[in-house]
Parts: sequence; structure tokens; C-alpha cells
Amino acid sequence: MEQRSLSSLLMLNRALARALPNSTQFDVEHCFEAVIQAVKECFISDAIALLLYQNNKLVPVAISGLMPDVLGRHFVIDKHPRLQAISQSHKAVRFSANSELPDPYDGLLIAQEGDIPVHACMGFPIKHQDKLLGVITVDSLNAGTFEDYAPSFLQMVNEALTRHVSAILLSQDLRTKAQQGSHLITELSKGQYEMVGQSQAMKQLQRDIQLVAGSDFTTLITGETGTGKELVAHSLHNQSLRASKVFVQVNCASLPETLAESELFGYRKGAFTGANSHRDGKFLLADGGTIFLDEIGELPLNTQSKLLRVLQSGEIQPVGADKTQSVDVRVIAATNRNLLEEVEAGRFRADLYHRLSVFPIKVPSLNERLDDIPLLTGFFAEKVSKQLGIAQLKLSSSLYQLLQSYTWPGNIRELEHVISRAALKAKQKQWPNSIIRVDESDCELFKGDQINTTMGHSEPRIELSHRTGFVQNNSDLSQIDSLKSATEQFQKKIIEQTLVEHDLNWAASARALKLDRANLVRLAKRLGISVKKSI
Repeated sequence: MEQRSLSSLLMLNRALARALPNSTQFDVEHCFEAVIQAVKECFISDAIALLLYQNNKLVPVAISGLMPDVLGRHFVIDKHPRLQAISQSHKAVRFSANSELPDPYDGLLIAQEGDIPVHACMGFPIKHQDKLLGVITVDSLNAGTFEDYAPSFLQMVNEALTRHVSAILLSQDLRTKAQQGSHLITELSKGQYEMVGQSQAMKQLQRDIQLVAGSDFTTLITGETGTGKELVAHSLHNQSLRASKVFVQVNCASLPETLAESELFGYRKGAFTGANSHRDGKFLLADGGTIFLDEIGELPLNTQSKLLRVLQSGEIQPVGADKTQSVDVRVIAATNRNLLEEVEAGRFRADLYHRLSVFPIKVPSLNERLDDIPLLTGFFAEKVSKQLGIAQLKLSSSLYQLLQSYTWPGNIRELEHVISRAALKAKQKQWPNSIIRVDESDCELFKGDQINTTMGHSEPRIELSHRTGFVQNNSDLSQIDSLKSATEQFQKKIIEQTLVEHDLNWAASARALKLDRANLVRLAKRLGISVKKSI
């Protein structure tokens, strides 16, 4: 082997040695990034990515030279011929510069706008006992960059990368098993319930979930609307010893007060008018598994006492039954309300609150995890691309700064809707281009009616919101007693305006606000909005 190749291989192995986890500290993201850095030292390139295999998809975990939202995207192997070729190979794959196979990173390179021109591309499959663990891709805009490397050298590079990435994954697997016992759940196998984010706030949330998931402790999930409390509930279940059992979800706000008890605990034939047969309640359906009581703060007081009995004794009594029944159910509850305030106001039982909050978990708002916006936008961009039949959706770099400077009252749910609307508008203007580019002009959010926050450590700057008329300038801040009162004023104004726009039609207003009609009526009543028209 020539001297240059030997020198490169030695340099690669030295760099990879720095990527190996040590016994005292283990940061898997740092290890993956060190692998990328090692490849950069070995090859002159414009883009490098390490992707791990999960359910016929390749998920980027470390990148260089690619747009930040790539970390939030998933690449379905069957839909990307180059990634498919690498995944099916047992050795390094080098594509010819004039290959007609589409590149998965078209429109996603920082150094290149739009389609990637004739370029050099190669990939290294990471396999253990013929099982695909992931791939590493290397791209250069210089078409002849990789031509001089001998196949034997590339194979040695592939073997070195495989050894080191496998060691990182093995160490991660062993540590996870040590934390959770022998019961290891691969969270990403639950695709639709995936939690996206690498911010410190999300890492703390993941640690909290891992800490309590393996127990049967009753868990109370708190957080603002749209933060992903349902995802946390699914994650708790999927990482628990009950993961193979049933997961029953109940929206307490949608339960009519007169039927809440029978829905939760069931009823017997003849218990009330219309009860023509026995019916099992949600708790009995969840026996052996997990029940998730969403919006627990909306549960009627008389039903709260019955729920307390279940938590205390593990027994339910169906409506109309003389005897109780034992159930083995793990209870997870969620609310966007401050239950302590609800207790003080007499709307929620103090003893039930303490029973529910054995282990409370707070889900951070999007404003507490702005660093996750690139990953989240990439995740939503990939999702909406499939829905709209777009080959590649590219988000402009200027869009990120705008997204990260906005105050998100609707949290992640609002971000998803913003990306979806922007993609639809961009597609309408640019179709049938293979790459659809989205920039700030496609985001209705940034038409002058947003609340901006200056970057860095300076104080928040609130601008005119002509649509809501909520806070007009900094002097208005002195009139606000607390964040809670400010939020309630904002909610009240939005609801009033939406009702006017929909001719006081509660059902139409609820649809516009993405709320359940009963929830909207209840919230309006709590905010002091008089109901002048009944639908």
C-alpha cells in the first residue's frame, strides 16, 4: 500500500480512538461526532453523515456540511437508490461521478444550492454479523476526489469504521440495559411516537422518563398545550415492563359529566336508562397494561373520588354493580393546568393530586428548547414531503433564525402547522420542481404580527400584534400581573376573535382552533367569555 494511504489509515485510527467511549463518561452524540471528524481528517470532502438503521430507515445521528434539519429527517432506504446500494453491500461503495442515481442530499448541502451537480460520492456500510447497523456517506463536489483510492484501502477504512461504530453502539446498549434492567425497548421502533430533540431540556426529559418508566409509579405529566405530553405517555409505556400490553388513552375533557364514571369503570345491565347490556370500562380494558388519563384536570369532582379509590386499592366498581373488581393498571395522567391552583380553587381534590403526582414530569415548552427547532423542522419537513408528494423539501438557512426568534404560544403543534402550511404554499409556487424551497416568505407567521424575542441574553422585545391587539408595546407589560394572567388575556382575545369570525358558531370555532368543542366551551367559560349563542 502506498505511503499516502498508510498515513491516512493511521490518522483515521488515531482519530477513531478518540471517538471510543471511556469508562467514566459516555456521551453518545460526542462519540458519533468524533467519528465524523475522523472521516474528515481522512478524506477531503464537502459533506459527511453517519446514519443508523431503524425499521428500514436510515436516521442521521451526526453530520458535517449538511443543513442542520437533516438530523431530523429519516431516509427510507427503498426510496433512495444510493443508500440502498450501500446498505446491501458488504464493502465500501464508490459511485461514478456521472451516476444517474438520485442523491439523497439534493438541496441539503450547505456548500451547494439546489441539485448536487456531478460529484464524488462513496459510502461505507456498518454491519455486524451481516446485520445492518448503519452507513457512513462521504460526498465531495470535486468529481475526481475519491478515484485514486485503492479498493483495499477503502475496505480497511470500512473495517475500522465498523469496529468503532459497533463499539459505540454496544457501549450504549449495555449502559441502557444497566439503567433499565434486562428489559430494553428501542424507542425509535415506535415510529409515530418518536420524540425528536437533542437540547439539554429534552435530554433531561429523557432521563426523567428512563428513571420512572421501569416502575409502576403513577406519573403526572405537566406542560403547556402542544408540547407533546401524549408522546411522553407513550414513551413511558414503551420503555416499561408493560410495553407488550395494552395502552388505553382517555381524554377526560371529552367525557360528559353524567357519563364519566360509566366510561371509566363500566356499567351493568339495567344500571340506567339505555344500559341494555354489560359494558367494560376503560380501566378494565387496560387491565395488565397502562391507562393514560389525558387532561385529568377536566375530570368532574364526583368522578375524581372514584378514581382516588382505584389508585388507593386497585379496585373498580362498575355502575350498577354490587361488588368491586381488582385491576392491575399503571396510571399515567397529563394536564396543562396548574393542579395546585385547581386544588386551592376547590376544583380538584388535594388527595387525588398527591396520589397522581408520585413522580411528576414536566414537558418543556418549545421556547425552552429552541435549539431543537432545526431537528423538529427537518422531521416535519420529511413528514409533509410524503403527504404532499414532494421529492425533497429544502428549508432556507434564513428561515431557522426567524423560527428561533418567534415566541411559540402553540409550541410544537404550532411549529408543525407552520411548516405544513409553508410547504403547501411553496409547492403551489414551484411545482413540479424536484426540490421545493421554503423560505420566510412562505411562513404566514412572519407577516408582522408575530411576537419576536431578540437573540442572545438580552431582554425580550415584544412588538405590535395587530391581529390580536394583545400587547402593543413594552409599556403594556407593567399592566400584566403575571405570565398566567397574560396567557389568559391572550387566550381570551383569540377565542373572542375566532367566535366573531365564525358567527358565534362554537363547533366551527373549535375546528379553527384545533380544539374539541366541549373543551373550547369549558375554556371560554373559565376565561369569562359569555355564551350568547348555543349550537
